[in-house]
Amino acid sequence: MAKSKLYIITRGFIYECAVEESIVWETHRKGSPGKLTFNVIKDNVISFHEGDAVRFEYDGKKVFYGFVFTKKRKDKRIISVTAYDQLRYFKNKDTYTYANKTASQLLKMIARDFNLKTGTVEDTKHVIRSRVEDNQELFAIMDYPLSETILNTGNMYILYDDYGSLNLRNVSRLKTDILIDEDTGETFEYTSSIDDKTYNKIKLIRENKETGKREIFITQDGININNWGVLQYTDKLDQGVNGKAKADALLKLYNRKTRKLHMNKIFGDVRVRGGSSVGVQMNLGDLNVANFMMVETVKHTFKESDHRMDLKLIGGDFIA
Repeated sequence: MAKSKLYIITRGFIYECAVEESIVWETHRKGSPGKLTFNVIKDNVISFHEGDAVRFEYDGKKVFYGFVFTKKRKDKRIISVTAYDQLRYFKNKDTYTYANKTASQLLKMIARDFNLKTGTVEDTKHVIRSRVEDNQELFAIMDYPLSETILNTGNMYILYDDYGSLNLRNVSRLKTDILIDEDTGETFEYTSSIDDKTYNKIKLIRENKETGKREIFITQDGININNWGVLQYTDKLDQGVNGKAKADALLKLYNRKTRKLHMNKIFGDVRVRGGSSVGVQMNLGDLNVANFMMVETVKHTFKESDHRMDLKLIGGDFIA
């Protein structure tokens, strides 16, 4: 039988906690810290505080390392706790000016500035020529070079905390051998739409400071404009960016339906986290899926002898 072990480390003491009901661990592909929620059964010994470290292991595997951020009590017996991993500190805001740095180098700089521990940080290779971020969340500051890396190289990198160490890894490293089909979970929900993040016309604008003229780059798909009407994405271009190449890359990324697949109460596996990939084989009516899909979000629920997970999947024809 799988066994959960949850510890709180506080002021030189390590408490193994007795927990009521379930332990829930949630991770996202980007923009959110990993979160652990649980209910501690209070006794005469245990005492802990906001900022204390939390360790969670399941079936002998290290799952979560983070810090207590919220304690809530409705009675004297139970303390409801919310803990986050190191990515919680990426909600801090700061101002950064940098030049000729990759996303990897920027992450290491941020980690040094905020005393965060790093683990495996792969070389993302694509260099950002110059960038000014004024009073922005660290999540947003990191998102820019990672998004530019996708557009310019086709490579996606996932920033995540692995048991107390910040990792930045190519999505290919997070591929699992897990297969999901119609019989795997209790329920699923499939949505296709052109209402959100679907664009068949890209318009990029740059104010050329040297010539004093406005440069406009447009690329579009006439067939999908006939099918859907004009769905236009407009943005400003930085100096030195190849406007045509970026417009073409954006059209390739967004000129499609958005498709989302939610699967609920699948048999759990702690290897599955936001950004990892699982094999999916399902007939969804207008689409047969038989490929790897990326986990946009996952919610793991651990009980005494049961581990289930709820997934939101993207990838292939499924885009964020």
